[in-house]
Amino acid sequence: VFNSASSRFYVPSDLSGIGGMRVEYIRSCPSWQNEHSRHDCVFVNTDSSLPGMQGLEVARIRAFFSFQYQGGVYSCAVIHWFDKVSDTADEDTGMWIVCPGYSANNSPEHAIIHINAIYCAAHLIPVYGTEFLPREFKFYDSYDAF
Repeated sequence: VFNSASSRFYVPSDLSGIGGMRVEYIRSCPSWQNEHSRHDCVFVNTDSSLPGMQGLEVARIRAFFSFQYQGGVYSCAVIHWFDKVSDTADEDTGMWIVCPGYSANNSPEHAIIHINAIYCAAHLIPVYGTEFLPREFKFYDSYDAF
């Protein structure tokens, strides 16, 4: 079991990297900086023949692990899928709206994927309501609260 993985990918619009190449760390650990847990979200490549978000899905990493089978080492991730709310991006913001995926019996939709299917980290922004959050609300609970 591992607490992080690195992702190397090409971003043609990012001029700060060498030729647009970028490396980032994706984390899933029970204790981040000796405090709360951290489980990053990612884009998962589900169909590279489709453009943009049509070929990507969003998931939250629950754990990284590897195993050996018939002489090969397989690096994997346990993920919790997010569902796209519609087939297109939001008309007002241009962003895709997602929500945590649940099966018919209301249990989280988990899966095991090879880490090569992870494209890059995803930063999710909550859909804000009109009510104030309680003072005791912690930022690290936001993926579970919204």
